[in-house]
Amino acid sequence: MAQFRISEVSELLGVSDDTVRRWIDTGQLSAPKGATGRMLVDGAELAAFAKAHAHETRDPSAVDRSARNRFVGLVTEVVTDKVMAQVDVQCGPHRVVSLMSSEAVRELRLEPGVLVVAVVKSTQVVIETPDGGS
Repeated sequence: MAQFRISEVSELLGVSDDTVRRWIDTGQLSAPKGATGRMLVDGAELAAFAKAHAHETRDPSAVDRSARNRFVGLVTEVVTDKVMAQVDVQCGPHRVVSLMSSEAVRELRLEPGVLVVAVVKSTQVVIETPDGGS
């Protein structure tokens, strides 16, 4: 199972190392010491924590952005049948859902807690600016 150092957890969740340490100190996350003596957070526990603490950022419609098409996150759920699968990924406050073959899930060894990058390819992307581009 995937394990993450405190610095990796803070980067994945967009918080400081001190915040992660506070979560560990208050029992919100567990981080036993690994073989190297460093505290490590279990990937599946981190995925559940990320999902439970995710919140959507309010969109004030004062739009001045173009979102990137690569989203780093943790797999939070995998639902498979014989042919197809649904993979849910928590990317910061955003949930990204991918539909793929069950074979791909097995080949990529996808399960809750695995670090992934969701890449979105789209032929139609809307870009907005609040002042009409002037």
